Amino acid sequence: MSLEHTIRIIAGTFILASLSLGWWVSPWWFLFTAFVGVNLIQSSFTKWCLMEDILRATVCRRRAHDDA
Repeated sequence: MSLEHTIRIIAGTFILASLSLGWWVSPWWFLFTAFVGVNLIQSSFTKWCLMEDILRATVCRRRAHDDA
């Protein structure tokens, strides 16, 4: 699976989880939904995504060790 697909899965999961938590636990969780949305918009303009950096530092490094 490509890095872009992984980021989309993570973003979608965060949005659905925060919407569920906002509905059943506390409306304050909707702020997390807004944060994810703002981050998606910001990354489309700046071409930089924090989650991409995190995944490259962890998952890609782990894959390199698995291949060796």
